[in-house]
This record gives sequence, structure tokens and C-alpha cells, in this order.
Amino acid sequence: MIVLQTNFGDIVVRLEHDKAPKTAANFEQYVTDGHYDGTLFHRVIDGFMVQGGGFDTDFNQKPTRDPIENEADNGLKNLTGTLAMARTQDPHSASAQFFINVADNDFLNHSGKSIQGWGYCVFGEVVEGMEVVERIKEVPTTRRGMHADVPAEDVVIQRAYLKDA
Repeated sequence: MIVLQTNFGDIVVRLEHDKAPKTAANFEQYVTDGHYDGTLFHRVIDGFMVQGGGFDTDFNQKPTRDPIENEADNGLKNLTGTLAMARTQDPHSASAQFFINVADNDFLNHSGKSIQGWGYCVFGEVVEGMEVVERIKEVPTTRRGMHADVPAEDVVIQRAYLKDA
């Protein structure tokens, strides 16, 4: 289990090591390395998702390791409360940024091994603290530089750590 200790409360996540082994290991390594400590949920869209893991509280993008292979063809769906990897248009570009689905986002699911069909890899699920996610999804948002849907009040992952199951 992973605990995301935020200024809104704790979110406890169970990773899907069996179905998304590379992605779960990648996320866990970022947690172990302290990468997520002091990062923002920098993109919040009620009815869609809350995204974090890439920017510090000064809105500087944090350095990442190399991107990982997209494992979205693992049968897991982008359902409310699941975690998935954020990426660019390149299906195999995910590194550290992730999002928590706050709705069932079927259009993000894998449908084929093409640019349009790869989808977004689900690799975990919120098992405690969904009420915290619900609070985060409702924060007022604004623009910050070139970024839209940024919380007007910082939503910070103060610390992320491994917790015994």
C-alpha cells in the first residue's frame, strides 16, 4: 500500500502489481525515492480526474526517469477511484505524473495498439481516503502560466510512503 499524505488528508492506494507490473514498480520507485514529496495535484477537473506528481509547490516541473512502456492493455478500466498514468500523445511517454479518476472514464480505456487506442494505464486503486479525493475534485481552479484547471489553493502531496498492508 502507498499513502499519499496531502494537506487535505491521507489517500491510501493499493497497486496492481500483477496486472501492471512495470507501472506499479515505476510508481513505487518514485515513492521510495521521495519524488512525490512536496508535489502538487496541479490539474483538477471535477467529473473527470485529479492529476499530480509532476510539479513542486513553486510550479517547477520535477525531473523524471525515462518513460515506461504503456501497460493499458492489462484489462483494468479507468473507473472512479482508480489511478492511471498521465502521458503525452505518445502512448509510451508516462513517467511520474498520475491521475485519480473521479468518474468512470471509459474513453481512456485501452481499445487497440494504435496511437488512438492505447489508452491510459490503470495501475492502482484508492482503498481509503476517497472522501479526500472528493474534496480535492471540488476545489476552485484557475490558470497558472500556460496551465489550466490548476487549483486556486495549493493541493500538496506532503509525503508519499510505503505502508505495510
